Amino acid sequence: MTTTFTLVLNGDRLNHNLAQLAKIGKLPQGGVRRLAYSPEDLMARQLVQDWMVEAGMSVRVDAAGNIIGTYAGEQEGVPTLATGSHVDTVPSGGRYDGALGVVAGIEVVRVLRENNVRLAHPLEVIVFTDEEGAMIGSKAMSGTVVNDPEYYRREDGTSIQTCLKRLGGNWEQLVTAQRNRTEIAAFVELHVEQGGVLDSLSHDIGIVEGVVSQHCYAIAIIGRPNHAGTTPMHLRRDALVAASHIVLAVQALAKDTPGEQVATVGALQVWPNAANIVPGQVEMTVDIRDLSLIKIEQLVEQLEQQLRAIASTTQTEITMKPILSVAPTPAVPQVKEAIATACQQLGLSYSYLPSRASHDAQEIGRFTDMGIIFVPSAAGISHSEDEYTSPEQCTQGANVLLQTLLQLDKMAPATTVLPDVIPD
Repeated sequence: MTTTFTLVLNGDRLNHNLAQLAKIGKLPQGGVRRLAYSPEDLMARQLVQDWMVEAGMSVRVDAAGNIIGTYAGEQEGVPTLATGSHVDTVPSGGRYDGALGVVAGIEVVRVLRENNVRLAHPLEVIVFTDEEGAMIGSKAMSGTVVNDPEYYRREDGTSIQTCLKRLGGNWEQLVTAQRNRTEIAAFVELHVEQGGVLDSLSHDIGIVEGVVSQHCYAIAIIGRPNHAGTTPMHLRRDALVAASHIVLAVQALAKDTPGEQVATVGALQVWPNAANIVPGQVEMTVDIRDLSLIKIEQLVEQLEQQLRAIASTTQTEITMKPILSVAPTPAVPQVKEAIATACQQLGLSYSYLPSRASHDAQEIGRFTDMGIIFVPSAAGISHSEDEYTSPEQCTQGANVLLQTLLQLDKMAPATTVLPDVIPD
């Protein structure tokens, strides 16, 4: 009688490759700096393409600069299953954000090839362009790019046309990068949580319910600047005092309303910003996030009511206008079920939770089935040189990714072709 064992990844190779990738753009204190379109980004992209070729994938770069490695399936003319993430970083980032999803996707293909396994579907590993900035790679795939190159001009003045050309892309042909669900049947992204929920619960895996909606508002407060020594307290129209009330109102709104919403005052500017002058003007931002658009609308309505009350109490003028609105992207139940089944097969604990940070999966989920697998971030730290996910946790997440893709492949009309015996 033959026995079939669970197909598992080479964890040592996975973590070795993560370490190799982290050497590109390594900072003196241990962080990583690979800004999109930079020489370090180009070096990382070349290394990843080399790994893809070694793993038996065909590789192409689309007009948005996305690297797409394809491992052929048993059937032709069927949509692909896809995974991946990004290799660009924030100015002082860690070695796991984005990179884990890319390296794990390649390792999935390596272990399939080494065990002579072909899925019914082709399998794509995608490295998306500029996730940490404009997310232009995934937005080009979803067809949501702003059709104005000036919108994407870099802070140093470099045009998006020049940037994409460095990667082998082409702004003028960007529309050709757009995909649809007849091309990609499902996309699963493995990512570090970038929060502390899993770490606090001591759970192995997070099954993402969806990427939250993000609404950002600019609030302007007009008071009256006056002498800080000679103006009695009852005669002041202090814009900063009004702003302080708003900060506390936003905090209470998020904490005291049932649900998992978050709200943040992240930027604040004061005029004339002098020690001996009563502040006459303040500008600030409010960021509100939740999976439910209805919940966000309710929170905004409550905030507007409080702004009117604060304006009356402080004798100031307060206005609020929207500056950013990003729709939520729910994860598809079928993909979430596949992730849960994979966790159960591997004996890993898991929790369901939202993603309050943006990911490439957020855009891909606008046109096809999407799911995200989280692994813990120690102390919830990310976008920092202190970002850490243990080698064991990285390996666990990559194995969940592998088993999830196998589960999704089985849900297709064709059958996954596996050998009789798969070594443990």
